[in-house]
Amino acid sequence: MKSGFIGIIGRPNVGKSTLLNAILGEKIAITSSKPQTTLNRITGIYTDLDYDNGDGLQIVFLDTPGIHKPHNKLGSAINETAINTYKGVDVIVLMVDGTKEFGVGDSKLIDMLKTSEAPKILAINKMDLMGPEEYLRLYNEYEAMGLFDDIYGVSALKGDNVDMLIDKLASYMQEGPMYYPEDQATDHPERFIVSEIIREKLLNYLNDEVPHGVAVEIESFEEHDNITDIGAVIYCERKSHKSIIIGKGGNKLKGVGKAARLEIEDLLGTKVFLSLWVKVKENWRDSDRVIRNWGYKDE
Repeated sequence: MKSGFIGIIGRPNVGKSTLLNAILGEKIAITSSKPQTTLNRITGIYTDLDYDNGDGLQIVFLDTPGIHKPHNKLGSAINETAINTYKGVDVIVLMVDGTKEFGVGDSKLIDMLKTSEAPKILAINKMDLMGPEEYLRLYNEYEAMGLFDDIYGVSALKGDNVDMLIDKLASYMQEGPMYYPEDQATDHPERFIVSEIIREKLLNYLNDEVPHGVAVEIESFEEHDNITDIGAVIYCERKSHKSIIIGKGGNKLKGVGKAARLEIEDLLGTKVFLSLWVKVKENWRDSDRVIRNWGYKDE
């Protein structure tokens, strides 16, 4: 069997999690139009036992938080997670949003990648929204850097050229063990995925400022014969944010709960009773202890 580890890195909101979901053919990473959706390192496991005449292939993808200029200790911690991840993989995939101009943050990422000896693949996302001349210009600009072993234009949302990208990444894998069972798509426990689903719905329901100060912790997860009983706490940083999350007459929290419950039922394959509470934990994004306890900082 051929196997190995691939890190997907890039700036916030370029489509890294959408690409990972497209590669796996199922949703394991939450997505949102808001930046910094991914706060943890997400592991996705791609297995093809028919690859290379049945010898088999397993690629362990590490989807990292978007690298950005941090404004608090949480931002610094998730940057550290992303940087530590790219240092220990066999191949690096840098993903960029082809519809956005090259900026200072992109330049810093390029400088960072120059220090790595691992093969580097560039994935230019949202090619479906670009004209041929626009894509060719961007392709040539990145190729002239002499940094990337291959460059691919993809549409993570529509799945365009994702299979071609997988084939290229597979060619870099070496003989190795099968790290996970063939039917396992991620190494994260169900409790983590459930908490992420709830956080995704919060991101989609809330306005721009509140989501960045929201965290979700699963307090109870009890499986019964015909139903799973889940209790979760939504933490925010201000009392005013708590009121926004709950909404008038509790309507916004009910909407979040319903949308989350339906997706969790699909995930678990059972009926779900979901209870949500909202609590204030002021300035938690600047608390080393909280950030570490909630798994946002590498030990």
